[in-house]
Amino acid sequence: MSTVEELVILVAEDGSPIGTASKATVHTSDTPLHFAFSCHVTNADGDVLVTRRALTKLTWPGVWTNSFCGHPAPDESIDDAILRRAQQELGMTITNIHSVLPDFRYRAVDASGIVENEICPVFAATAVGEPNPSPNEVSEWRWVSPDSLRAAIEGAPFAFSPWLVWQHEQLVESRL
Repeated sequence: MSTVEELVILVAEDGSPIGTASKATVHTSDTPLHFAFSCHVTNADGDVLVTRRALTKLTWPGVWTNSFCGHPAPDESIDDAILRRAQQELGMTITNIHSVLPDFRYRAVDASGIVENEICPVFAATAVGEPNPSPNEVSEWRWVSPDSLRAAIEGAPFAFSPWLVWQHEQLVESRL
C-alpha cells in the first residue's frame, strides 16, 4: 500500500500561490511562507474545545492549543480541508464553519528551532458529538468556557501555542 504525499501550498508575501512542498519536509529552521488554517470548535453549551498537542509532534509538543489546525491541499477548498482535518485530527464532524480572522498570519519559532511561517485564516465551527482524537495529533482535550480560556491564556500564555495566544488577542480586540 502506498501513501500519498501530503503537500502544502507555498505562497508569496501577498498570499498568491507560488508552488507546493512536502508537508513532511517544509517545516525547518527556514520554513517558507505557506497556507494553513486554524479552527475553533464550540459545543451546544458554548464551550470551546482546546487540545493538547501530542508529545510526538515536531513543533510545540505537549502545548495546549486551539481545537485543530491544518493545511489545505492543492485544489482543495478551505471548507473541505477543515472538514477533512476535523475528522483526521479530532475524529469528529463539525458544522457551521465560518471565518473569524480572515487575515491572520504569523511566524513563530519553536524551542527546537523549527519555524512556523503561515498565512493562516481562522475559522469557527460547531461540534457534532464529542471528539475521538488521533493520538498522533492530540494527547488531551477539554471543553472550556470562553471566560476560563481567556483567563488561562492571560495568566499563563507560555502554556499555549503562540498562534492561539495571538488569535485570542485579535479575537478579543475585534469584539470590543
